[in-house]
Amino acid sequence: MGFRFWRRIKIAPGVTLNLSKSGGSLSVGPRGAKVTVGARGRRATVGIPGTGLFYSSRLDAGRGRESARGSARPATAARRLDLGFFRRLVVPAEERELVEGLRELVAGNEEATRDHLRRAVHLADGAYLAGFLALKREELREAGIDLVAAAGKSGELGRYLAKYGISATMSLPITDEVSAHVGPDLRGVLLGLVEVYQRQQRWQDAIDCLEKLRRLEPDDVVVKSSLAELLLDAHPGDKNVCQKIVRLAEGIENETPIHTALLLYRARALRGLGLGDAARETLTAALRRRKGRPDDLLKALRYERALVYEELGKRTRARAELEKLYAEDPDYEDVAARLGIAAVQPKGGEKT
Repeated sequence: MGFRFWRRIKIAPGVTLNLSKSGGSLSVGPRGAKVTVGARGRRATVGIPGTGLFYSSRLDAGRGRESARGSARPATAARRLDLGFFRRLVVPAEERELVEGLRELVAGNEEATRDHLRRAVHLADGAYLAGFLALKREELREAGIDLVAAAGKSGELGRYLAKYGISATMSLPITDEVSAHVGPDLRGVLLGLVEVYQRQQRWQDAIDCLEKLRRLEPDDVVVKSSLAELLLDAHPGDKNVCQKIVRLAEGIENETPIHTALLLYRARALRGLGLGDAARETLTAALRRRKGRPDDLLKALRYERALVYEELGKRTRARAELEKLYAEDPDYEDVAARLGIAAVQPKGGEKT
C-alpha cells in the first residue's frame, strides 16, 4: 500500500516463494506462523489475528546443518514442479507455462519467470503472479491489466498453485518488522490493484478498490488506513469525508504502526470537523507508543499535534512542538516558516 510514512513498497512474494535479487526462498510451518529460509538467512513470521498483518524477525543460525536444510527446500519445490515427459503430453499449454514460470521463480530467474507467466495470463493464477511481478518491475500498465484479469476470475485463484503444492503469498513490507501478506484471492488482487492505481495517480480507482475490500473484510486495518489516507488526499476539507474517516477509525487501539497511522488520520479528520480537543487526545494516545514506529510517522503525529495546539490557541505548546521538530529535521514540512526562521542565503545568492 502507498503509506507515506515508510519506505516505498517493493512487491515481493513472501512466505513460500520469494522474488528478490537474492533468489528464491521457501517456508515451512502452520498457517500464520512460518519460518522462511532463503539466501538472506532464516526469518520467523507470526500472524496478528484479524489484521492481515505479520511480524517477522531474523533467526540466528550457523552455516552448518541448518543452512544445508534450508538450501534443500527450494530444490524440493522445484521437484514438485517437474512435470516429467509423460505428464507434459497431457498438461495444457498454459498450465505448462505456469509451471515453468514457477520453476524459474523458485530458481530466482526473474526474466525467465516473466516470459513464462506472460504466456499463462489466461489462467487466474498466471494473471495473479504476472501482475505482481509486473508491479515489482514497475510495469504498471501490464500489472493493471493482469490483476484486473485475475480479479475477474477470482473464483479460480489458487487452483493451480494448490495442485502443485505451492503457496504463492505476496508480502507487502510496511516496516522492517511488519508486513501485510496477501494470497491468491480477491483481497490480494485488489490490494495489488490499489498499489498500481496509486502509482498511476488514479485516485478514484484506488478508492473504489478499497471500498470493495472494506465490504469483503470490514475490520481489515490495512484497508482502513489506506482508504483513510486516500480519502483525505482526494477530498481535502470535505466534512462528509472527515466524518467517514472518524467512523473508519472507531474503536482502534494503538497496536501496530498501521494502527498508529489510522489514529493520525482520525486526528486529521477530527481537526477538519473543528473538534480540536478530540484530535489532541487522539494524537497524544498515538504518541504514547513509539517503539517500532517509523520516524516519519512520529514526526507527522507531532506536526499534526502542533497544528491542533495552534487552532486551540495554545501557541506556546505549539511552538515547543515545532521547535523540537526543527531541531530534528530543519526541512520538515513548513516548520521553519511557522517558527519565523528565514532560509539561509549562501554566497551564491540562492536559498539552501
